[in-house]
Amino acid sequence: MQLSYVYRVTKYDPADRDEYGDYTGAEDVTSDHGEVEAAYLHAIQAFAADSGVDRLSVREPGISSFVHFGVEPPLSGFGLGTLLPGGLAGFYDGAEVSLDTGLELVRLMLRDSGAWCRLEVEGAFAVHVGWDQYVYVESGQPCHAALARSRELGLFPERLDVSPYDFEPDEDGVLRPGDDEFWARLRREVASGRAGLLEEIYVHSASRWHPLTSDTVDAVRAALAPRARLSVWPDLSSDTAAVLEALPTEGLVEGVWQDMDGQIHSGVADEGEFPELAARIAGAHAAAVLPVYADERRPLLSAVMPDSDGVVRARWQAERSLDDPA
Repeated sequence: MQLSYVYRVTKYDPADRDEYGDYTGAEDVTSDHGEVEAAYLHAIQAFAADSGVDRLSVREPGISSFVHFGVEPPLSGFGLGTLLPGGLAGFYDGAEVSLDTGLELVRLMLRDSGAWCRLEVEGAFAVHVGWDQYVYVESGQPCHAALARSRELGLFPERLDVSPYDFEPDEDGVLRPGDDEFWARLRREVASGRAGLLEEIYVHSASRWHPLTSDTVDAVRAALAPRARLSVWPDLSSDTAAVLEALPTEGLVEGVWQDMDGQIHSGVADEGEFPELAARIAGAHAAAVLPVYADERRPLLSAVMPDSDGVVRARWQAERSLDDPA
């Protein structure tokens, strides 16, 4: 639900914009890691105070994938190691953090750490960071004091109708809960030999892979991240020569391989990276090549994990499975 008041808060003076709204002044698009960055954080703190919130929920968390578009290089562990309990494991949709921790997450986003999320209190407050140090704050209150404080700090708050980064549902996705019915069917698919691998997408652009047997399904389910997206695939093939023969000559693919120690890895590669991917597959215990493009990528089953009350609150959707219309 969009809140009544939406503000773009930046260090860019509107007087330095051209007729198209593009900034033409001298401000850099990177964080100064100093006074200006601190001004952003103080301004967000003021908006939170005006909105009456002191704790925030992490929504739509994501990390940089094989392509990183940030101006600054990503940090080791995306800067989450000392910030959240468990580091990246604590960065999940619905995780609740203090306002102070939320401000540090905003700092990481301002610095292009490679981690991104929205920070929200449903019906009251939200903040997220766009490209080039553009910060968007939403509130149920007009936040007059925060607006004045932002200007005192040398920033430029501007009222908008909506953030350009407002959430939009995935048109290719499917709303389907990973409930008891889903897991019962998964057990049947595993028992029949059709299914053997579960992909757990715990944040945008990152997956964990779980081999499945009839004896391990319950343990895998219990260890999943909250609100994870799930995709079920056939088992990896031990005939790695056949897997290599199926590798296309161009395009993007996702390679999944199990090393000799039993660990499962994955990576997205284009034709320039196919030789490295082929070498990993050739030396693997078992492997598979999966399509990346949405119109070709169809798992056997898919779902999104609900909360403990059975309600799916994650905004992302499951991939279309073989059961869904094309």
